Amino acid sequence: MSDPATIAFYETNAPRYTLGFGQAPSRHLKSFLDRLKPGAHVLELGCGGGQDSARIVERGFGLDATDGTPAMVRKANERFDVGARLLRFDELEAVAAYDAVWAHACLLHVARADLPSVLASIHRALRPGGWHFANFKLGDGEGRDLLGRLHNFPDAGWLEEVYRAAGFVIVASEIYAGKAADGTQRDWIALTVQRLHA
Repeated sequence: MSDPATIAFYETNAPRYTLGFGQAPSRHLKSFLDRLKPGAHVLELGCGGGQDSARIVERGFGLDATDGTPAMVRKANERFDVGARLLRFDELEAVAAYDAVWAHACLLHVARADLPSVLASIHRALRPGGWHFANFKLGDGEGRDLLGRLHNFPDAGWLEEVYRAAGFVIVASEIYAGKAADGTQRDWIALTVQRLHA
């Protein structure tokens, strides 16, 4: 399920990412964490350099920080000592273990054919009523960026339907302009969704 070229890119470029792109937490993190109850247990997928991980811990939440790239796990732990561990998306097997799953700018690397099963795993890992955030670069179909990384490049309607099919309720959806690491400008979509209590 994991794309070898994408993993290899992050393995090679981990120092550049943690220094060049990993200084400030995601702009969506505060509003997401504000939805959680005190002491909530958060799974972070694709923790990268650990800047969001550190903020989650600072806010007093329990954290399970994970990334699919060994070099990124090392960098997160070197910089912030957050106890990050290696976990690919397709290795998530937890059941009702988390109150929230934070996945900033990482699920966009999941192949379109694999995204439904990954979302099903996230849904299963959440406790009833649990929250999930993810953001994606919008487009018209799967492809690679100028750096060779695989992206699913969904359109908003397709992505929202995949989330609903996985059992999520979409609570907030925001489309915004962003510049990618390869220098291209494109619209992104940020989704905040919830697993129903039933």
